Amino acid sequence: MATTFVHGGTVVSTTGAQELDVFIDGETIVAVLAPGSVSLAADLKTSADVVIDATGKYVIPGGVDGHTHMEMPFGGTFASDTFETGTRAAAWGGTTTIVDFAIQTPGQRVQDTLAQWHEKAAGKCAVDYGFHQIIGDVTDDSLKAMSELVSEGVTSFKLFMAYPGVFYSDDGKILRAMQSAAETGALLMMHAENGIAIDVLVAQSIARGDTAPYFHGTSRPWQLEEEATHRAIMLAHVTGAPLYVVHVSAKQALEQIAQARGNGQNVFAETCPQYLYLSLEEQLGAPGFEGAKWVCSTPLRSRAEGHQDELWRYLRTGDVATVSTDHCPFCMKDQKEMGIGDFSKIPNGIGSVEHRIDLMFQGVKSGKITLEKWVDVCCTTPARMFGMYPKKGVISPGADADIVIYDPNGHTSIGAEKTHHMNMDYSAYEGFEIDGHVDTVLSRGRVIVDSGSYSGTAGHGRFVRRDLSQNLI
Repeated sequence: MATTFVHGGTVVSTTGAQELDVFIDGETIVAVLAPGSVSLAADLKTSADVVIDATGKYVIPGGVDGHTHMEMPFGGTFASDTFETGTRAAAWGGTTTIVDFAIQTPGQRVQDTLAQWHEKAAGKCAVDYGFHQIIGDVTDDSLKAMSELVSEGVTSFKLFMAYPGVFYSDDGKILRAMQSAAETGALLMMHAENGIAIDVLVAQSIARGDTAPYFHGTSRPWQLEEEATHRAIMLAHVTGAPLYVVHVSAKQALEQIAQARGNGQNVFAETCPQYLYLSLEEQLGAPGFEGAKWVCSTPLRSRAEGHQDELWRYLRTGDVATVSTDHCPFCMKDQKEMGIGDFSKIPNGIGSVEHRIDLMFQGVKSGKITLEKWVDVCCTTPARMFGMYPKKGVISPGADADIVIYDPNGHTSIGAEKTHHMNMDYSAYEGFEIDGHVDTVLSRGRVIVDSGSYSGTAGHGRFVRRDLSQNLI
């Protein structure tokens, strides 16, 4: 198998940055060496099949995006990225592992839905992938399946407090699922919004004639995210289950999570770049139907109310554990347009799997987070949270050789016609300018992106059988 030597770069971890050389044998990192400290480094450089000069650049673990939805069915259509196109776009952006969601809806067997998602992804992915399992119908059979799936490497399960009639679980069902998770050590993930109340507000908004995309946001107010988050925390406290709250957008919901964490509870928050950068006023409130581009749930929040600044602060304090994308792309043409005249029919989702590493690095450049926190929330903690560490999320001997060489002096212009490889006809971040650039990406030792050229292949990515979360206390 080929050997690779990466030299001259600054390796960044959660604890610091240091000039180190990295030696790869086949798919695995076998040595991380201080340059010039031993003669071995020079010998390895001479003998390696591939030598990569990373001088002046950061060498970081491949990104781990713990929340994507490739080919997801929603509202009569499907997310526009397949596992092939979506993982290729992820690779371009420095993400070398995704965790997608197999979806059970009422009337389906959990095992059958997982098998369907395995079939969708097998032989298609450019980077490695795992699965969470959505439990849309909490029954005795579903609870039994939750225990069985843990041994198959699916160790996290998602429930919804939103979308009545589709994915919604009431408090009794949530309690039972949490009891099962507490018994097995599985991670219980929650979409925390009060869906029953939201449906009333949506119907009232439509009846008033308030049908533009902007009203998607106002009909899902922060109070209903905070309330559901608090309720989920209390149910988790009763059962002892670990709780991971997905796509948190409201500062008040994060305050609930921070308080629970301060009390020693196993509660974790995930947020997404859209909630750090975009807003109700500027994006959802765009003229005409343009705001449909940014319809997602939870919704974008008001900048005037300070949600974005508070989310960055909670990132710095560690109360936001991970930044994922909730990548669920839909094109404007024939998809988002389904909601013209009725925002409730707009497919919910934003595509950003390609841009997460760049957008979060811009937070480093602007002083909102440290270099180490960038690697922590994008790479290391997602790997630990979802049972993939130390094979993923770290540059260390024995780890998979998933490596990104990032140029802090480079530049990336985001736009559908510029750097966009997702299967979408627009960019949610059109016109964003990033003070940094993904130069080279290695997936398990293989260079798949380099200097603006893609050499990855469908089928290179492998299914990752995950262990239990390593973030629990």
